[in-house]
Amino acid sequence: MRVVRNFDSLEKILLKRRVRKNTVGERVAKIVKNVKEQGDEALIEYTKKFDKVKITANELRVSESEISAAFNELDSTLIKSFKVAIDNVTRFYKEQLPKNVRLKESSGKVLASRYVPLERVGVYVPAGTAPLVSSVYMAVIPARVAGVKEIVLATPPYKEKDVNPFILATASLLKIKEIYRVGGAQAISALALGTKTIPKVDKIVGPGNEFVTEAKRQLFGKVDIDMLAGPSEVVIIASKDASIDCIVSDLEAQMEHHNGIGIVVTNSRKLLRELRKRKTGGFALRVRNLDEACEVANRIAPEHLEILTKKPNDLLKNIRNAAAIFLGETSPVALGDYTAGPSHVLPTGGSARFFSSLSVREFLKEVHVISYSKKALQEEAAVLERIASLEGMNKHIESVKKRLAS
Repeated sequence: MRVVRNFDSLEKILLKRRVRKNTVGERVAKIVKNVKEQGDEALIEYTKKFDKVKITANELRVSESEISAAFNELDSTLIKSFKVAIDNVTRFYKEQLPKNVRLKESSGKVLASRYVPLERVGVYVPAGTAPLVSSVYMAVIPARVAGVKEIVLATPPYKEKDVNPFILATASLLKIKEIYRVGGAQAISALALGTKTIPKVDKIVGPGNEFVTEAKRQLFGKVDIDMLAGPSEVVIIASKDASIDCIVSDLEAQMEHHNGIGIVVTNSRKLLRELRKRKTGGFALRVRNLDEACEVANRIAPEHLEILTKKPNDLLKNIRNAAAIFLGETSPVALGDYTAGPSHVLPTGGSARFFSSLSVREFLKEVHVISYSKKALQEEAAVLERIASLEGMNKHIESVKKRLAS
């Protein structure tokens, strides 16, 4: 545990950890270019280079028999656990669905707002040292609830040509049949640009390393993305009453993430002394009071914020910038990672100041519908003419006068 003297010192440390290396950008740009120009051949070459796996174009897509076989290998207890988590997440997102709006006036003016789901979404699922099965349902379910028809997965192969069976089995539970064995920046490039085997998508969601994130950044505009996520982070606001064991266990849990960041903000000298004794990872900052602790949290704008005080709800009204907030000692971040309901796909690196967590709206387009009767058009023509004239848009004015003259 490293105790920092003030917020400015902490901010410098965090900024240093968040700096993007120029070499990453250059390497990703080359990958994007090659996938754009060579398509499947580039994917095959990069899979051999980075994953040490030889595949053909016909093997890029995982067969339905492989998906079914993986599901059949699942233990019944694990299936029940997945279903509980999936039901929780689905129930939460069904409550998020926005309603279409229709406004009708007596003049014959009708305004409406319709929500239309995206047609095709790509979900990236890292494999690495452990299968991130929770990332499958946390990313897929909001899209499914929104009404997206085509949801596809991309995940890197390992060993021979296998894809992690737990990822496949979770996808099977969610009725995902289109899965590609490709990872890294090349997978993001294929989903965004399309290849002969992999049709392009409208949006890409899901976590990944710095190369995946950089590929998303470079391809944004060609495709929509969820966010530019960095290392996972937690800020813990703790009063003198907070359990040192809970704090330490949550910091240790955070350190299980690659480059995970854990920060304790407290007004208690005693708590700081105890944290030093435990020799846990992360950072600690002492503040004068809990109001100041909230301001520090707002400036950090963390992915996860825990409030471990006697009355955590009293501080909630002071928090403006945090992606997910966990109140009290019986609400650890781990719940949000796996079973609570809201997706664990969250903004990091201070971007909770302006980004929201993954939601149903991320997969919906709001379309406006405008319908005027002649009477309604007549009533607003003079107002329109004055404003359009000020902007020098005379043809706009003429387009309205044509309707009124007929």
